[in-house]
Amino acid sequence: MPSNIGNRGRARRLKNEINVVPYIDVMLVLLVIFMVTAPMITPGLIELPSVGQAAEVPATPLEVQIEQDGTLSLRMRESGAEFQQISTPSLINEVRSRITTETPVVIAADGRVPYETVMSVMDELRSNGITRLGLLVDQTSTNETNTR
Repeated sequence: MPSNIGNRGRARRLKNEINVVPYIDVMLVLLVIFMVTAPMITPGLIELPSVGQAAEVPATPLEVQIEQDGTLSLRMRESGAEFQQISTPSLINEVRSRITTETPVVIAADGRVPYETVMSVMDELRSNGITRLGLLVDQTSTNETNTR
């Protein structure tokens, strides 16, 4: 008997481990709730512009033409306007002298011009504060190849 009396007086040792079973149960319930409700949520609807609406340019743009040999030319894209050949170092000054803040600039490159050349011209314009940039494409030739 004396040995039993000594054991009754001792306190139980505390466990320093976390019981994670209740947390797993809660996570599984939340997972089921999200899996059931996710298909019921309607996504936000946005209206994307069609090609016809996006192709219209609100102002007369300045056209930068890159020919196959890499020479640059400029013109305002109006009827009767002619290209004026410029050098690459004077591109930024010429473009700035011809545009306002609302004037877009479009780059028209020959199909055989390396991509790197077109991107370097675009990067140079953008890094000098000309943000209204675009690429000019021939829509009639793409429509003809799609219908064949």
